[in-house]
Amino acid sequence: MSGPDVQTWSFAVYSVAVLGITLLMLGLSWVLGGRAQGRAKDEPFESGIVSVGSGRLRFSAKFYLVAMFFVIFDLEAVFLYAWAATMREDGWAGFTEATIFIAILLGGLVYVWRLGGLDWAPEGRKRRLRDAAEREARAGG
Repeated sequence: MSGPDVQTWSFAVYSVAVLGITLLMLGLSWVLGGRAQGRAKDEPFESGIVSVGSGRLRFSAKFYLVAMFFVIFDLEAVFLYAWAATMREDGWAGFTEATIFIAILLGGLVYVWRLGGLDWAPEGRKRRLRDAAEREARAGG
């Protein structure tokens, strides 16, 4: 057999094997799986505790901001790691590009900070801290 014929047969055997294993697993779970119906089967199970109320909770948008910051800075770390691995081959051009990349990210971080995206304290707590600082300044000054 020539090269393309071997590759075609290899792919066909692999595809049949994957399809066969998938169908075997689905078939076994259908044959061996339980089919009992009952009131308790339809209720959500959480460590043996019966659920009360709705499972839908409202989360503050700050949690999503933290997730987005994590993704952004995690990707930054991946790009900088790749840059560090090829630093000798990249030379000064790669160093300049990495510096521009870091500067853009720092600019974005400063922008979000100035908008208040990193402020976690509720407004009432901020006001109390500001009032306490003003009282302390008046008493000490």
